[in-house]
Amino acid sequence: MPRAFAPLRPPGSQPARVIRPSIEPGRRVLAVSDVHGNLPFLKGALETVNFAPDDVLVIVGDLLEKGKESLATLRYVMDLQKTHTVYMVSGNCDYIDQCFLSGPGLDKKLWPVLDRFWRGSSVLMQLGAEIGVVPQRLEDLPALRAALLERFPEETGFLLELPHILEAGNFIFVHGGVPREDRLEELEAYDCMKNDDFRGQGHSFQKWVVVGHWPVTLYDARIQRSAPLIDYDRHIASIDGGCVLKLDGQLNVLIIPDINGDELDDTWYDGLPAVTALDSQEPSADPLNIRWSDSEVERLAQEEDCVQIRHVRTGRELWVPRDYVGVWPQDGKIHTEDATNYDLPVSPGDTLALVRETRRGYLVKKNGITGWYRGRIKYDME
Repeated sequence: MPRAFAPLRPPGSQPARVIRPSIEPGRRVLAVSDVHGNLPFLKGALETVNFAPDDVLVIVGDLLEKGKESLATLRYVMDLQKTHTVYMVSGNCDYIDQCFLSGPGLDKKLWPVLDRFWRGSSVLMQLGAEIGVVPQRLEDLPALRAALLERFPEETGFLLELPHILEAGNFIFVHGGVPREDRLEELEAYDCMKNDDFRGQGHSFQKWVVVGHWPVTLYDARIQRSAPLIDYDRHIASIDGGCVLKLDGQLNVLIIPDINGDELDDTWYDGLPAVTALDSQEPSADPLNIRWSDSEVERLAQEEDCVQIRHVRTGRELWVPRDYVGVWPQDGKIHTEDATNYDLPVSPGDTLALVRETRRGYLVKKNGITGWYRGRIKYDME
């Protein structure tokens, strides 16, 4: 459940590395971000859009870490580059791996991340496990670094050479965000990757700026959202659907028909079973979206598969699936996964993605929005 750790900002300044590949007009460009080592979702998303050699895939950072298949995902993308046009910019999680491979300067800060949060999911640990070099303490990190650089030159080279910004045609792809669209090489690399609440900073651009990093649900205190946020007035496309981080998360695909144009489309993959609604339902008023950045709660009552909680900051009460609630080791307090009390607007025949079936109703997604449905459903396989 816990997802955060202290930023690992490196000492000194590193200018952003910018690449400007030539992408022919009319080639379809597909952008994904924040895969976080979820290989089934990446494969599912590419299959959903029929990714082909004529397309261009741009991975907008955080390909790795937090998910269980970081190493397999890295190698899949590296193999994909041999047959398809694939570009990737670094995210802040990928950058942590780069910092480790570059030297011991941040080992003391990095060790708690590897040991507590990423022990089973880090690409560094998974590479080490392949050759029997798994660190058990801080002092073991130099041996792991030396072994990885020697035994895995292709994988480590791929990570160390990642750019921070890709600019092509009418688009800028960057994991966290940029404050401007000119003099990109003068920007601080870390700030391009670790840029929280980018849409809330008031920027507007002439070109499209495509970002990940900040799950889109964090932008709305009312509605729990995973679908991309596309701001046509300010030319910002935020596409992090909470893959791996959210139990109802999805891997979004931004579809750009022409890199020199202004047209956008999107789709996603979430691996959830599809069901059909049989009854109508009106949306509930004044919904609440509890997000991980403000997720402290109190337990009030418990049933077989749901628990009633009170959100500490707002005092609002709601029922959530029982396994959403637990104690975070960082602070010893009770927190919930991203949770909502929103009853979705539903019409008979609507297709819904089933997140959870409970005695209090169905937790579902409709068009990338998560909420509750109290009516009857028909499973699509019936």
